This record gives sequence, structure tokens and C-alpha cells, in this order.
Amino acid sequence: MYDLLIIGGGINGVGIARDAAGRGLKVLLCEQHDLAQHTSSNSSKLIHGGLRYLEYYEFGLVRKALQEREVLMRAAPHIIWPLRFIMPHVSHLRPKWMIRAGLFLYDNLAKRTLLAGSNSIKFAKHTAGKPLKKSFKDGFEYSDGWVYDARLVVLNAMDAREHGAQIWPHTQLISAQRHSDHWAATLRNSQGQTIEVAAKVVVNAAGPWAVELLEHRLQTPTKRALRQIKGSHIIVRKMFDHPYAYIFQNKDNRIVFVIPYEDDFTLIGTTDIEYTGDVANVSISAQETDYLCTLVNEYFETSIAPSDVVSSYAGVRPLLADEHGNPAEVTRDYQLILDNDNGAPVLSIFGGKITTYRRLAEDAMTELARVLPMSETAWTAHKPLPGGDIANADFEAFVLAQQAQYSWLDSKLLRRFARLYGTRMHVFLAQKNQMADLGEMICPNLYAAEINYLREHEWASCEQDILWRRTKLGLYATPDDVSRLSDYLRN
Repeated sequence: MYDLLIIGGGINGVGIARDAAGRGLKVLLCEQHDLAQHTSSNSSKLIHGGLRYLEYYEFGLVRKALQEREVLMRAAPHIIWPLRFIMPHVSHLRPKWMIRAGLFLYDNLAKRTLLAGSNSIKFAKHTAGKPLKKSFKDGFEYSDGWVYDARLVVLNAMDAREHGAQIWPHTQLISAQRHSDHWAATLRNSQGQTIEVAAKVVVNAAGPWAVELLEHRLQTPTKRALRQIKGSHIIVRKMFDHPYAYIFQNKDNRIVFVIPYEDDFTLIGTTDIEYTGDVANVSISAQETDYLCTLVNEYFETSIAPSDVVSSYAGVRPLLADEHGNPAEVTRDYQLILDNDNGAPVLSIFGGKITTYRRLAEDAMTELARVLPMSETAWTAHKPLPGGDIANADFEAFVLAQQAQYSWLDSKLLRRFARLYGTRMHVFLAQKNQMADLGEMICPNLYAAEINYLREHEWASCEQDILWRRTKLGLYATPDDVSRLSDYLRN
């Protein structure tokens, strides 16, 4: 008998699994596809307060997100780090006083120790001004954070497992019967085997499928509704040679981020479009690609076209339905609904954003404490995620130490290992003393030792898991590379 059966292997599900397992609960999490396969790997990859949400008076949400930025940076300094953003001023979109006031609030709604505050800049004297059209004379600079979103999910799942949780990707909930004191659930794994399990509480962390799961799999009617909002991104070759990101305003009141990406690329997004299709098979439209290219071309001297797009992705954000007609205005906050009136409890998660997932998990524990005995001590705020136990959260000092320890390792490859795995890189580099010890190079800069680690420790089972969610080496892989990796994984 499990205490919790968590349905959904996105960031909210694994965050709850980690927190619950660390409090001594017996936890099983199942995910119908790969961990982070949908919404949680298709974000803008930012740990941010949401500067634009201040315009909609979402002060509580912004403050909560701002508080979490540095908590997460300390927990996983290898996959989360500070990023400075540049906002060119466009007088007919937002006046300077409004932007200054918003940035003042952004700087001061929560305590900062790792992140620098905002300031005004002149583009003639700032390196970030070089790619911009000369008509942009001044702007603003502020801080937020970058995250490897899918890796954040996997690290939470790993930590949950290390605290005793069972994590079962590629396992679907087929049905569940509600009894007075437990749920009896039938699961099916990727081999077609059915598994019967029992749990005291079900946690519905199914994201875009949350309402469908309640009504069709759990036979629990709900009045809650979600708005499925599609956000799409494009990736192009590197557009500038500096470490700053940009936040561009558009006349429709939306903003678009332009971010340095994977050394050789630039990430551009996102859109906000109501979506009614299959959330398991969502993709960017030609109109969205045109929208992103057009906006970027209004700001940069060098233009891009849809033909310059080397990759793209799209995800559906399950947002709480409210009275706003404009998808950009729909709240990114979350609600937790505990239903224990008609038998064994079910806790449903509606909404949320990646930045506040840890706080959401703590709030979920508060709700679950009403129906399950557990440790009341919140513990995740000061504990590193796997690989994040880096002294003083100083990533650059950590890299220098690894260069001394693994002097035989190619420096660029070593830095990639340090970024993705932090101190866990030692697991697959143990007893290795030369490049040949890494085994065959299956794809560019992807060796057998790393692949085997991902299969054994991070639930990777196919080429997409490895090339796009555990790493981003898919940006460099040819069809022949993908085929070779697929063959390797089958053996």
C-alpha cells in the first residue's frame, strides 16, 4: 500500500514526489511517457519572477517566484544560473516611468543575494547594443535565471528515488476505483503489462490532462476548467556574441525573449495561443514562426526568416480558466484542490509555472497533511538536488577543480559534463584516465559512458530522451547519428 500514487512526471509531479518521499511517505509516481516529455521540457527555460505579470497586478505570484529564484540557484547551480536581460525602450509601447517602477518592484519584492539589480543603459556604451538597430538608443538591464528545464525534472525524480520513491516512466494509469480508505489502480507499462497497486491518496499532477484524468480515469466530476495555451519557440544560429539575453516588447502587449542557447544558437520565444488540439502532439505553426521572426527583425540589424530556423518546439501550458479573453493575461499561479468528501482523497494540481514548482510541492504537503500522517518539517529549500552539492554554489570554481582532476578530458566536453551533471559526473568518469575510456562516440560529443549513465540513472530509453531532454545534442546530430544511437540503445 502506497501513501501516494502520483500521476504525472512533469515538474509538479516530481517535485511533490521528492518532498513527500523526504518526509517519509511511501510514494509511487507514474508517467505515461518520458519524464518532462511535454510541458516541462517545452518552456522558455527561465527561472523568473515574470516581470510582465506586474502589469496584471499579480504581485503575490511575482513575489513568490522571485523568492524561489535564488533558492533554486543554490540547489542546482550546475543547471540554473543568473542571466542578465536587456530591454530596449520603445516609447510608444510603455513609458520609461512605468518600466522603471516595474523594475524597482522586481528588484525589491524579494531578497536578492546572488542576483544583481536593474539599471538603465545607453546602447552606444553597452555591448548588448551592437546587434540592435541604431534607432534604439537606451533601455534597461535586469536579472533573472536560466534553467535546463527537463533536467530539473529528472533531478527531482532522482532525488525522490534516493529518498525511497518509486518512479515509473512509460507507465499509464488505466483506471482507478475509489474506496473509503484507499484507491485501487490499474497501471500499464510500455511492455503492455498491467500492474495493480493500492494507494491511500492519488495526486493528480497530469498537467494538460488533469481534468480528463479526474473525469475519465478517476470517475471524479469536477467544476474546474483549464485553458490550454500553446507556447512555441524557434532556434536559429547564434545572432550575437555576448552573454546577455533580450526581452522585446511587441505592440500586442506581449513580450518575446531572445536568449543565448547551447553555445552556437539563439532561442526565441514564446507565443501565447489558445489550443484545442491533441496536447500530446503539439507543434509550432507557420504563423507563430512568422510572428517570432517579424518581432526579432523589428529590433535587430540582422534579419531572420523562417528558413533560418534550425529547430523549434511547442508546449501546452495548462492554465487556470478565468475571465480573461487574452491568453497572455491568464494567471500563471496554481490551485490545489483536495477532494476527500466521497472516499479516499485525491489532490489535484491546476496551473503553475516551473519557477514555483518547489513551493507548490510544499503547499501540496500542507494539504496532504490533513489526510496523511507525515513529518511537518519542510526540507527542500536548503537541500541540493543531485549534482548540485557544489561548494558555495560556485560553478566556475567547480569547473576549475574538474579540469585539474580530469586533465585528459577535452575542456569543452568537461564543461558540458559539469553543466549537465554537476558532481554526478564523477559517477560515469570513475576509473577513467583517457578519452578512449569513454567508449565509442555514438553521436558528436556523445560517448557510450554517458549514454550508459543516462540509461541506468536517468530513465533514458530512446534517442529522443537522450538527444533532446537529458541533453540538447540533437541540435548537432545528423539523421545518421540518430540512427546509430537508436541501434546502440537496442543492443
